[in-house]
Amino acid sequence: MAEIEIRGISKKYGRKKALKNVSIEISSGKSIGLFGPNGSGKTTLIKILSGMQRKFKGSIYVNGKKWTHKSKALMSYLPDCEMFEHSKPLKNIVRYYRFMFKDFDKERFDALSKRFRIDTASHFKKLSKGNKEKFQLALILSRDAHLYLFDEPIGGVDPAVRQIILDTIVEFRKSDATLIFSTHQLYDVENLFDEVIFLRNGEIYLHEPTKVLTKKYNDTVLNIFKKVYMHDAY
Repeated sequence: MAEIEIRGISKKYGRKKALKNVSIEISSGKSIGLFGPNGSGKTTLIKILSGMQRKFKGSIYVNGKKWTHKSKALMSYLPDCEMFEHSKPLKNIVRYYRFMFKDFDKERFDALSKRFRIDTASHFKKLSKGNKEKFQLALILSRDAHLYLFDEPIGGVDPAVRQIILDTIVEFRKSDATLIFSTHQLYDVENLFDEVIFLRNGEIYLHEPTKVLTKKYNDTVLNIFKKVYMHDAY
């Protein structure tokens, strides 16, 4: 289980402020939807949490201890891009994961590969876009991590693959693990989350339990999102 406390995180790229004094507390075992349009700071925040982005202002605490490079062992991270070289055989990638991560469950990976109909004798470059997403997802979910970080895992895939990905995340993640799922696509996802966070221009616009938010506005998360960001589209 992973309890996350983010204190005053700020990050700039040149003159652009990607995050502005962001502070969040996330309880252990929660499933969090991190929402916002492109450029709102979602990917930057996920990269900071994953350890991929080390230069920032502020502090992060995991289970009451300040984040260090050792905290990465608790996290399983799916970025918003392809993770591997096109020439890599899938078997070599799986072997690397088994070597690198002590919590990697090969039997779970085999079950996921079978469900996804992925030929593990193939090469990464020979997979379709949807199968590349599913292969990477299988690797991430095959770890017994305390924190799962997903950055746009359903971006650019067709509706059928998107639904498979969402269903699999719900079924295979550890029930006591914390999950943070970043996306700007809210179709079919709002029922996955205990809490939702809206980022807007690098700042927290709201952070609410999903049921409280929908009751307060008497509307769906998708429609609330549209109302919040409507003027940003013009």
